[in-house]
Amino acid sequence: MTDQNYNPWAAAVVLLLGNFMNLIDVTIVNVALPSIRADLGATPAQTEWVAAGYVLAFAAGLLPFGRFGDMLGRKRLFLWGIGLFTLASALCGLAQSMPTLIAARALQGFGASMMVPQVMALIHVMFEPDAKAKALSLSAVMISVGAVSGPMLGGALIGADLWGLGWRPIFLVNLPVGLGAVLFGMRLIPEIRSDVAMTIDWPGVVLFSLTITLIVLPVIEGTQLNWPWWCIAMLTGALPMAWLFIHRQIRLERAGRTQLLPMRLMRSTSYMSGLLMVMLHFSAIPGMFLVLAIYLQTGFGLTPLQSGMTTAPFPLALMLGSTVTGRFGQRGLVRRIAVGTACLFCAMLYLRHVAGEPPQPFTALVFVAPLALGGFGAGLLIPPMFQLVLNSVPGNDAGAGAGTMQTFQQTGTAMGIAMTSSLFFAFLQLPQNAGDYPGAMQQGLLYPLAAFSGVLIVLSLRSHLLRKAGAFEGA
Repeated sequence: MTDQNYNPWAAAVVLLLGNFMNLIDVTIVNVALPSIRADLGATPAQTEWVAAGYVLAFAAGLLPFGRFGDMLGRKRLFLWGIGLFTLASALCGLAQSMPTLIAARALQGFGASMMVPQVMALIHVMFEPDAKAKALSLSAVMISVGAVSGPMLGGALIGADLWGLGWRPIFLVNLPVGLGAVLFGMRLIPEIRSDVAMTIDWPGVVLFSLTITLIVLPVIEGTQLNWPWWCIAMLTGALPMAWLFIHRQIRLERAGRTQLLPMRLMRSTSYMSGLLMVMLHFSAIPGMFLVLAIYLQTGFGLTPLQSGMTTAPFPLALMLGSTVTGRFGQRGLVRRIAVGTACLFCAMLYLRHVAGEPPQPFTALVFVAPLALGGFGAGLLIPPMFQLVLNSVPGNDAGAGAGTMQTFQQTGTAMGIAMTSSLFFAFLQLPQNAGDYPGAMQQGLLYPLAAFSGVLIVLSLRSHLLRKAGAFEGA
């Protein structure tokens, strides 16, 4: 069922505004953690859970709420999600204790998981193929700007100490934005849902959420705690839990019932290879920015705002790359992914060289070229990669397909941050390397290089398999 006479671009602006709130919130909190810890007297574990609680709730809810959008209406789920996210933001900003703040952050993640899958699902069904390419290019810009501008905005708000509120405005700023998104969303977003009658697979929801928790929680905590036995046990337990989830989805398919994760998507070479590329790509970029911020701030004394300004060439170049790639529509998807990934790989090599041999006296200008090259590559890569994944998804399964894709994206983000930061800090912890941030940065960047190599390998295997099957597309 679809509303008639709507403007898809006006709707996309509101949808991407909601997505931007989630993206910026993930990064803006990192800048505020020292202030939060001092103000509320938090322990190190509590401080970590301000970020971890959000990520865990967000990742566990993406697929279920994506499917609920297919069943109950994507506009409805988006508005409910952004409303809950805004309410939780107010609770975060007013929190007087760490347990309250952690609970409110988990509620924020829950609201984000409700709204975010609807963004890609609605873009997938609202736009014709060529216009969809431009919309996904705009989405790619929002992803990068949200990731990079968070530290800049957080540093500016905390430094301004508005009304003596310290760190609290980083959450309270979401209130007018969220309220505006709800009001405009009610008017501009069309109501689009599946025409096929569906039921909710509650046992599948439980099994999926447990599987994601068993993966994401130890990945978040393991690095900080030096991988205790229970982290290894949880990761091991994720395998049988995932098997139970997939086994249930197969049984539902055979019975002709609605699956939380449609099995026809899992059998699609194009869809599954696309998910793997999404996971690898998004595991590389956030981890790189995390260790780069530590390198700049702790290693060379830059303020959070200066550090954020140093990374500005990446989103600016990403806008340019997304503008270029959006003009091609559905043409040359695979080639654009390959070129963009090659640019990112070369950018990481260049960044590794520059960071490993910083100029004396230190200047952040040397990071402009590698970050600009990486941003341009990401702009070329992200929109066609999303297109390859979504092209394999029927409209009735748009929510489930988008939710699964973003689940892989978030899982990759958590894993990549853990891998990159582990390499970075493991180097610094060696007695002979104490204070050697250039060496640690070189070590940390080994993971992004491996991840982008993996994207190229998956892309090559995917093309080979689809050619062999006579179903090659998007060259």
